[in-house]
Amino acid sequence: MKVLLINGSPRANGNTATALEEIMKIFEKEGIEAELIRVGNLAVRGCISCFKCYESGKCVFDDIVNEIAPKFEACDGLVVGSPVYYAGANATLTALLARLFYSTRFDKRMKVGAAVVAARRGGLSSTFDELNKFFTISGMPVASGQYWNSIHGGRPGEAVQDAEGMQSMRTLAENMVFLMKSIALGKEKYGLPEREKHVFTNFIR
Repeated sequence: MKVLLINGSPRANGNTATALEEIMKIFEKEGIEAELIRVGNLAVRGCISCFKCYESGKCVFDDIVNEIAPKFEACDGLVVGSPVYYAGANATLTALLARLFYSTRFDKRMKVGAAVVAARRGGLSSTFDELNKFFTISGMPVASGQYWNSIHGGRPGEAVQDAEGMQSMRTLAENMVFLMKSIALGKEKYGLPEREKHVFTNFIR
């Protein structure tokens, strides 16, 4: 099984990285193949709603988004980590996710998603909610831990002092492994749920 982890922090060794590395230790222990990609240090522009991806199957801006797309398609789970900026996720990360989720036309149902957020003090819950919306709009089950998937730390490396936060990362990873394996067995026995043709309704005056 494969998990893709995306680090939205511009800091290579920041507290978001600390959280994701703790998760990866569990994946390694459980025999799950994991790949970590850091995007927070890149120049990633947002979606311009050109709809060219409907024609080509990929984003019109040929950058890291199109590089990640096949890895996303091949994985069984996706972990997205971000520091907290003004009670929200890193703008580079959200620009990437918006384009990645929208431009990829493959079925994302039953890929397990998990969001991880790091902050010195506040804004964790709102950032956590923001990231989870990418999963739930795509039919992806969301993995949970023992608390909201958050960790505290100001200076790089301080997150290791958050004993509960570090434990939450390990619990999340264990739960995610169980969920991915359970879904794989369910798909093998029952297949994916039958899906109706999508109904699009616009609300206008």
